[in-house]
Amino acid sequence: MRCPGQDMQYWKPGAIFEANCPQCGQTVEFFKDDTARKCGKCGHRFVNPQMDFGCAAYCPYAEQCLGTLPDGLAARKENLLKDRVAVEMKRYFKNDFKRIGHASRVARHAERIGRAVQQGNLAVILSAAYLHDIGYRDAGRQDGSTASEHPETAGPGVARAILEKLGAREELIAEVCEIVARLHQPRPGDTINLQVVRDADLLEIMDEQHKSAPLAAGSLAERIEGAFFTEAGRQAARDILLNARCPHESHS
Repeated sequence: MRCPGQDMQYWKPGAIFEANCPQCGQTVEFFKDDTARKCGKCGHRFVNPQMDFGCAAYCPYAEQCLGTLPDGLAARKENLLKDRVAVEMKRYFKNDFKRIGHASRVARHAERIGRAVQQGNLAVILSAAYLHDIGYRDAGRQDGSTASEHPETAGPGVARAILEKLGAREELIAEVCEIVARLHQPRPGDTINLQVVRDADLLEIMDEQHKSAPLAAGSLAERIEGAFFTEAGRQAARDILLNARCPHESHS
């Protein structure tokens, strides 16, 4: 069965439209299901400015439906993966809202830090941030408890199963699983993606601790300077843990 969105008999007015080439300004005609068109004047190939590729992030038939995506859209497809990973993380933890909330906040910190460092891959960073604690439930079952000191053992396998289900590329899966396995095991030469997720997790843990047992600004600043792996992580920690404090706070 053909996707109705790709079947011309279901098309409405506006399904065939014109767009200006971003290189030379020449008018180029698009059908709404074109992923890209080449400008007849300058030869520049550019993507359909009106096409929504959101379903391509998780649909197993995306390539058959849309064909091979241009590089820019392939990158966009990978970045959209994070939303599906977040959904799968919530399904995995079910009603464990504490872990769901923690993972979601770590992902939020990771996106902020990842954008600041610029060299990182946000698709890897955010997928790993959402899945960094994903082994806790299975690890807890192994030893009869509700938590485990070694979620790294179960986590990579669970993360891989989720990412394979979502159709992620193998290189991304392998790196995310490596981050999940080694998040709390710093080594020389760790990738920037790993450092960003580690900083995001640390920032969330410190924020939780500070809310329950506040530290004096001086002690907190000293800890921030020594604990984080990236300058972007340190700056995020200063903004969240120090700059947001009330001026009159002086807890010790």
